[in-house]
Amino acid sequence: MITLRLGFRVGAAEWPCQPARLLLLVEYRGDRTALLLHLGTLMAEAAEHLARLNPGHVPDLHHRFLAWARARG
Repeated sequence: MITLRLGFRVGAAEWPCQPARLLLLVEYRGDRTALLLHLGTLMAEAAEHLARLNPGHVPDLHHRFLAWARARG
């Protein structure tokens, strides 16, 4: 299972970068609901971590963690 690594960056890309997204799509192929649940859990962990680092300012993480993984069409 792919886990959250906030410090992991490829160039200027934030996690999940394009290679991580591809790996997640392959790992959860056929189970988009499980993928979204996993990403939602990681998003919550990231929000908690970022809130500790910068109290009072947590960026909107929805697009970064969930929007890309929604089924198309």
